[in-house]
Amino acid sequence: MSENRTHGVRVAARFAGVGAAAAVAIGLFSTGAANADTFVPLPDGQKVNPAGTVTITRTGEHAIVSPSLSANGAGRVVWVSGAASAVVDTPDGTTGPWNGPTNSPGSNNSSTHGTSIISTGYIVGCQISIGEDAISAGISGNVSLNSAGVGGSLGVNLGPGQVAFVQIDSKDITKSGTYSVEYRDAEMQIQGCAGYAQARAYTTVEVIGNDYSKTTLYGQPFSIG
Repeated sequence: MSENRTHGVRVAARFAGVGAAAAVAIGLFSTGAANADTFVPLPDGQKVNPAGTVTITRTGEHAIVSPSLSANGAGRVVWVSGAASAVVDTPDGTTGPWNGPTNSPGSNNSSTHGTSIISTGYIVGCQISIGEDAISAGISGNVSLNSAGVGGSLGVNLGPGQVAFVQIDSKDITKSGTYSVEYRDAEMQIQGCAGYAQARAYTTVEVIGNDYSKTTLYGQPFSIG
């Protein structure tokens, strides 16, 4: 009897140990799931300007959203990927500066001051839904990933109601033709936003010269936590 009771206690203890180990494993899996990266697929898009001289297309866009390593509730990290292209077809085949008869500075209302350009990046907002009516509100500044170098990360500090334009890449447009910019796992670190945050891709093509135009294709807004 004594031997049977001892054997039973050992078996029960062994199963209890297995149960405890299983419980720990489940707990770790749950923690991992809560902190896991979130993959966000985003739709393709296209826009043609009214004159039909510029066609912008975006394909293959997606984002991977992670909590910030600082774990302070006010930061998050997002890696974005995508490709944008523009078909530019001006009537005379050229896209050059036009300074007017007095050769004054600037080039026909161009913010680039001398060069036609395609630029792509993201609009990031804190506690604001980034509709087209909100893009011009609460601008906190423009940031360029080019300054971070290849493979670098970009820090964006935002307060409630603020919006920032983050340029990922750009390319000069020198004549009619097709121009493309691509980016993969470009990292943006958003800090200072204790509430919810959103991001939205943009691609702008500005053609200067006698046939001036500025066309912007916006992507679908998505949550970054």
